[in-house]
Amino acid sequence: MAITTGGGSGEAERVRGFWRELGLPGLVDVHTHFMPKQVMDKVWAYFDSAGPLIGRPWPITYRSEEQARVETLRAFGVRRFSAMLYPHKPQMAAWLNAWAADFAAHTPDCLHTATFFPEPDAADYVARAVGDGARVFKAHLQVGAYDPNDPLLDAVWGLLADAGIPVVTHCGSGPMPGKHTGPGPIGRVLDRHPGLRLIVAHMGMPEYREFLDLADRHPQVYLDTTMAFTDFAERDAPFPRDELARLAALGDRILLGSDFPNIPYPYVDALAALERLDLGAPWLRAVCHDNGARLFGIEEPAAP
Repeated sequence: MAITTGGGSGEAERVRGFWRELGLPGLVDVHTHFMPKQVMDKVWAYFDSAGPLIGRPWPITYRSEEQARVETLRAFGVRRFSAMLYPHKPQMAAWLNAWAADFAAHTPDCLHTATFFPEPDAADYVARAVGDGARVFKAHLQVGAYDPNDPLLDAVWGLLADAGIPVVTHCGSGPMPGKHTGPGPIGRVLDRHPGLRLIVAHMGMPEYREFLDLADRHPQVYLDTTMAFTDFAERDAPFPRDELARLAALGDRILLGSDFPNIPYPYVDALAALERLDLGAPWLRAVCHDNGARLFGIEEPAAP
């Protein structure tokens, strides 16, 4: 189908043409960011400064006010998206969860997202978020700089495993390794909670092989495509081409993720990068819609 890359005028139609040619009703993007304005402004300022976790210029392609960003995703035909938000210190997560619950309440195509941090009341506010209808959680081990095996989180992981609620986790060591990143720390969590539905953000870059190994060992582990395979990511963390066969074999557990709006290239470029892998239309259909729809129980309206 050879999707045309590049943003600007006509990008929405190119994105829609991509999924229409695959025979899909749209896209399911499990890794998009919406958060309180003052938090998003600080995140953008960090990207603007090319801070130490980034190390190179990183322009924000979709820098606009909140509702405009929602409408951009809808124009692209993204049927469901998330509000990935995360604390970097204690006594922040419950406030973020309250904001996210309100955002989901007036944005029905957003999966109700929540988060947590290792602190004494974590299990209580996570249980409250689950009771309020949270459908996906975000854990950022790099920014939060915490050990996922902290005893304060053991009840949290157990609660989420029992509830079957997926957790999108930045646990890979890209773009800069952290004290608790890599497959080892999160792997120990999975050993204790094998039923946990863990979504490894960014395909675990740059430890792609090791996180594919983790998915082989744990049938409830998924990987999202966020930034992986794009020209921007391939420069510093190329996906090993000898693992494409395994990527194809795990096709029912690969999920579309974008990092919208915080990406330094047009949204359509990420879809083109997936297409260039040449793993076939059935794989693309599964990754870009069907796997996410199945995982989150998304029912599409019948065709007219």
